[in-house]
Parts: sequence; structure tokens; C-alpha cells
Amino acid sequence: MPPVPPQKAEFPKFVDSLWCVYIVSVAAAFNAEFVTYPLDLVKTRLQIQGEQSKNGKLGQVKYSKDLEKTPYRGMIKTALGITREEGIRKLWQGVHAAFFRHLIYSGTRIITYKALKDAFIKRHPEQTYFPLWQSALCGVSAGAFAQYLASPTDLLKVQLQMEGKRRLLGLPPRVNGIADAFQKVWSAGGIRGLWKGSVPNVQRAALVNLGDLTTYDTAKRVIMRHTDLPDNYVLHILASSCAGFVAASMGTPADVIKTRVMNQPLDEKGRGLLYTSSVDCLRKTIKQESLGALYKGFIPIWMRMAPWSLTFWLTYEEVVKLMGAKSW
Repeated sequence: MPPVPPQKAEFPKFVDSLWCVYIVSVAAAFNAEFVTYPLDLVKTRLQIQGEQSKNGKLGQVKYSKDLEKTPYRGMIKTALGITREEGIRKLWQGVHAAFFRHLIYSGTRIITYKALKDAFIKRHPEQTYFPLWQSALCGVSAGAFAQYLASPTDLLKVQLQMEGKRRLLGLPPRVNGIADAFQKVWSAGGIRGLWKGSVPNVQRAALVNLGDLTTYDTAKRVIMRHTDLPDNYVLHILASSCAGFVAASMGTPADVIKTRVMNQPLDEKGRGLLYTSSVDCLRKTIKQESLGALYKGFIPIWMRMAPWSLTFWLTYEEVVKLMGAKSW
């Protein structure tokens, strides 16, 4: 018999590598962020409204009489108000900071989750499916790690989102663009200032990714196991719809606290003038506005997370399929 030629060592294809997963994740996040960004802006404005009405000043600058008379607006009135008072382009104010965030956050969370999941599966090859508790652990870890790295970009985004409202109230601009925002945050608090609000931010991301990554992964596998539905866009829509709702439900309270801590002014030593910590912000928010304030902005958060998750996962799955890579 002729000798069997030696087999060449197989190397992982680029399309199945973590670098490719990272690139596709960032591209999918850019697409989802641009489509749903106005809802994020509306959500941020809603979360700050109650805080503004309860606090008589912002740093050393007192609010005008118009601020005290500002009515509580719902999601639609807030969106229409921004469009009418500031212009429709302001619905995307700060979107470039959101893009910078996803360069770090989205790629990192996906490759971290995938790496942890692959490690679990390799250690337990006898498993016929990925257990929920392992998926939850991977989702929480990936979200917390990615958000901690990306926290400075979230801080800049929140401050940029509030500038239009400050100008309408007759307050001096706090920042003029992302570069100016970065310089002022650095001058006020140094490197620690860039991570202001990182604790509630990381808590929120851990909960959101527990809802998003874990729910999407689990829902997709459960649907495939119990139905004849193939791995196509219909399955992706169903799984991402579940993921968006669970992520919004779990992440909204931490998102409210994160937004308020990040938006507060600082003293000359870089300390917050309204809240000393995320726990202090939680206590004051509940005391002044009731427990329901922790779900302020839930509707736009849910309405954003559902299409964000849908757009992200559809984009991600379709791109990797076109590239010949493994599906999620």
C-alpha cells in the first residue's frame, strides 16, 4: 500500500478566531448603536429630570426659574421636546463617544464570553449543552470586565448628552466636544476621575450582560432543542427579543444610578457635589423620589435594548455566516 502522506496541522481559520469575533462584534455594535441612539439620549434625559427638580443647584450654578417649572415629560414628549427645542440632529448628540465606547466594550464582552464559554466546554466535553449557571457566570464576568475598561467613554457620553439641556436652561456649557470633555475630566480628577461612576456602571453591565448574553445564548439553544426552527434570522429575532427585555429589566436601576453619578458636578478636589457614592445616590434617589425612580426611563431602555439586541445579533450572525465562521 502507498504510504499515507502526513497530515498537515490544522490551524484555526481567521474567521473563527477571537480577533475576527472582535471586529465583527464592533461593526455590529456600531450599526445597532446608530439605529437606537436617540432612545439612549431620551433615557438619559428622563433619568436626570427628577434629580434636577429635587436639587436646587448644580455645583455653584443655581438653576433658573424655568428649570423649576420644567414639567415631567414622558418618553415621547421628551423626544419631541429635544427635536423642537434643540433640533433633530441633537438626538444623536454624543454618538461619537458611544462609538468609542463600543470599540472597547462590545468587542471585549463578546470575546471574553466566547473565551470563557469555550474554556468551560473544553473542561467538560461530556456536556451535551451549556448549563445556565455557566452561561450566567460567563455573562456577568464578560460584562463587568468589558464595562470597567470602557467606563471612561461612558462618562464622556453622558456629559455630552446633557449639554443641549444645559444650554436651553441658560447654564454655561460644561464641555465643548469629546476632546474638551476628556481634558476637563482629567484636570478635575486625574485618572480616577475618568472612572467616576464605574462601580454602578460595572454593576449595570454585569446585570445587562447577564440578561443579554446569557438570555440570548440560552433562549437560542432552548428554542432549537424544542422546535424544528433552523438557525436563521427568525430564531435570532426570537432570542434577541427575549434578551432585550431581560437585560432592560435587570439593568435599569443600576443604569439610573450610573447616569446620575456620572452627570453630577465635581468640586475642586474631584469629589461629587451631589452624591458621595453609588450607595449614597441610591439612598437619596429612593428617599426623594420613591423606589419607582429606579425604573425611570425603563420604557425607552427596553425599547432601545430590544431593537439594539435585535440589530446587533442579526448583524453579527449574518456577517459571520457570510464569512463562513461558526454561528453564535
